[in-house]
Amino acid sequence: MQARKMTKPNFVELVLTCASWQEAQRITDALLEKKLVACVEMMEVKSKYWWKRSLEEAQEIKLIMETIADNFERVEDDIKRHHSYETFVLQMIPIAKLSQGAAAWLEEQL
Repeated sequence: MQARKMTKPNFVELVLTCASWQEAQRITDALLEKKLVACVEMMEVKSKYWWKRSLEEAQEIKLIMETIADNFERVEDDIKRHHSYETFVLQMIPIAKLSQGAAAWLEEQL
């Protein structure tokens, strides 16, 4: 019988903007409690974008979340329950390299 080779997790960052600090905190807490993400960074951003043929401008909260690629669909489903936007953008950015200590910490948290 052959030993199964353990595959390394595919670490990613997920990026999402939220309408308010309250919404960002609600989403962050839900994802952390379910261990779908290991860490969330929150920052205030000013956004300009097209929406329904009109140029819009907004103060938003950007979330940068550390997780694994396999969690994307579960994270997206959870965000749908908490997000106020009709259409939100959740982006997955692959992490090409990660320090050993950070990788071990992420694996342990998730």
